[in-house]
Amino acid sequence: MAYALMFDVEALHSAVMGVFIGTPILLYEQGVILRRWRNVIRQAATPVVATIATYVLMILIGNAAAGTALHHLLGYMSTALEAMVMSESGLLYSLGVSTLVAFVLRLRDLIGPSLFTSLLLGRYHRPIKEERIFLFLDVSGSTHFADRYGDLETQAYLGQIFNALASPVRRSQGSIDDYIGDMALVTWPMDRGMRDAACLRCVFDFAAVLRDQAAAWQARFGQVPEFRAVLHCGPVVTAEIGLERHKIAYFGDVINTTGRLESLSKALGEPTLVSADILAGIRVLPPHVVAENLGFHVIRGRDEPLQISAVRLALGN
Repeated sequence: MAYALMFDVEALHSAVMGVFIGTPILLYEQGVILRRWRNVIRQAATPVVATIATYVLMILIGNAAAGTALHHLLGYMSTALEAMVMSESGLLYSLGVSTLVAFVLRLRDLIGPSLFTSLLLGRYHRPIKEERIFLFLDVSGSTHFADRYGDLETQAYLGQIFNALASPVRRSQGSIDDYIGDMALVTWPMDRGMRDAACLRCVFDFAAVLRDQAAAWQARFGQVPEFRAVLHCGPVVTAEIGLERHKIAYFGDVINTTGRLESLSKALGEPTLVSADILAGIRVLPPHVVAENLGFHVIRGRDEPLQISAVRLALGN
């Protein structure tokens, strides 16, 4: 419609063109179509260039499809071939809008979709208190891997692991808040993370992704990644901090407790630990998961011991 106003084109024709051109691009960005190709591009050294090239192809195909539909249904242009040809102004306009879309979406990828939206809306411009779930996911044996293969190979190894984590987090409607060395911090609002045990499903979905791609990991890095995961929840103060570089930060005992549960997980030899608060909120575990109560444990910085459970796959899964 904007193109129609700018270039004095019939609005209906321009709108139909926009739908045929814009819809595939939006579906592509949402991972509905060409998901594998999209993931390859996102891992490339110059993702914006590859994305724009993909957009150009989609624009030309969408324009041809729209022109064909307009010609047969509304008599647009004298021939179907003429209707399929895209004007120079149309191509430049579509490419300009697509480039802007690609830039905004890459910026969103850089800082995270949830953080991007929160910063854009100014949701945490003033500190607010909210209930959140936190997952600390630590890659096991990364120090030994670095000693064996060096820092550059270790960075490639961790990068691939965190790339594999993205889909399970997205499916669980969580948000990767930060990467700290060989650890990822994932968070959910309380209701979203508890619903259908989404926070727990994320952990076991990630384990399944690594297990299903075991042969590829073995071939590329000589081993299949393993990890420790700890989950805890409770009230935190969430606020936007920084002036030159903005960030959403969380303040509260919940963050410190979750971090110390990671050390407890290592000491107990249990790869997945959850607090009693998590289990109380979930109530019904997924059918393929079982929890074993490990009793109360003293957590440094807390006045009272915290009840902990180990969560594992049920036998036969």
